[in-house]
Amino acid sequence: MSLKWKWLAVFAAAALALGACGQSKQTAGTEKESSNQTAVEKQEKPKEEEKAENEKEEAEAEVDYAGAFSEALAELEKAKQGGAVDFGKVESIYKEKLQPLVQKRDAEFEDTLDQHITNALAAGKDGSLEPLVVKQIFDKLMQKVFYTTIKHEFTEAEEHWANKEEVKEELEEAKTFYAILQSTVEKRDAAYGTKLVDAINGAFAQMEQAVQNDDALSFALGKQVVDKTLMKTFYLASGALPHGYAAKAAAAAKENAEEAKVEQAEGWAFYQSVYPYMKRHAAEEADYILKQFDLQTDVKTLDPKAVNHAFVRGWAKVALHEYEESKENWGQDKSVITALEGALFINMIEQDIKTLLGDKAYTDLNEQATRYLEAAKAKNKAEGDKWLPQIEAALQQVIQKAN
Repeated sequence: MSLKWKWLAVFAAAALALGACGQSKQTAGTEKESSNQTAVEKQEKPKEEEKAENEKEEAEAEVDYAGAFSEALAELEKAKQGGAVDFGKVESIYKEKLQPLVQKRDAEFEDTLDQHITNALAAGKDGSLEPLVVKQIFDKLMQKVFYTTIKHEFTEAEEHWANKEEVKEELEEAKTFYAILQSTVEKRDAAYGTKLVDAINGAFAQMEQAVQNDDALSFALGKQVVDKTLMKTFYLASGALPHGYAAKAAAAAKENAEEAKVEQAEGWAFYQSVYPYMKRHAAEEADYILKQFDLQTDVKTLDPKAVNHAFVRGWAKVALHEYEESKENWGQDKSVITALEGALFINMIEQDIKTLLGDKAYTDLNEQATRYLEAAKAKNKAEGDKWLPQIEAALQQVIQKAN
């Protein structure tokens, strides 16, 4: 293994440990102190300082994130044609325009994306990491930042639900960040014949109508469709067959090891957007996938079918968890929301279920999930109890077939 790949292997291996505990340790160490000081700081903070902070927030709100992201990618893209990349320029764009947003999401979601991106750009600059790998890390980790920013905007909207003008602003901001990700969604639609873009656009329209109707539940359901459809996008990009990067990297490894490593890195970076969610409810599968994408793993041994089956088992286990939550919260809005989430995770592995169990099995399971969701909305427990055992049995069968 060359020095460049050794460096990246260390970088990728560190991601799991850093992502799991890096920010949480810092938060745990400062949370008590911060909470004790908050009231005093609000009283003692000079008006000039408050004004400066407000001006900083306004300035950040006016940043053209899409433009900055595109400009940085265009510079990194030069490596694809064998040109020299001006990493100093990319670092300047990142630090001046994108880094504040990344750091905010790191603090909110206890992540370490800023560290990963900063280290990757520095390694590209000093030549210890291949420029094309730097591009993939920068590109896909920034996409995670935009994805989690959409989630942030949705949360803000729900927290300020009484102020409909503010809710509308938060929703518009979420749509702005989604626009940056739309091309990634479109690529998956083209590759798999899906209609993810239509699903997301329809969900945003539902959310806008929900604001007008003061329907908080409808807004929450639309939010889940956007969120889980983006998660499906990242799954299709990383571990689905036949067009995910696990499959691409394995195929490339037979002819071009350098290209295969780039695609393995691309799969790793895409996977970061969904790894934390799967880790909570299917840790074994989540960590297996992470290890397969890790650059310490010889790309020639990367098994795309095993990665795909781990994804299928993982998402099926996540779906089972959502249905468990729905049952526990029956009669409340949360029961409806988690019933929809369960259905969306089933949809996430639609093609996989058809491959493993046949088209009819998926059609039946999808119908059962729809009926259960309707029962949850109607708070019809007898009807819910009729469909839930069938859903659970089918998901267990999926898990067994994907072993």
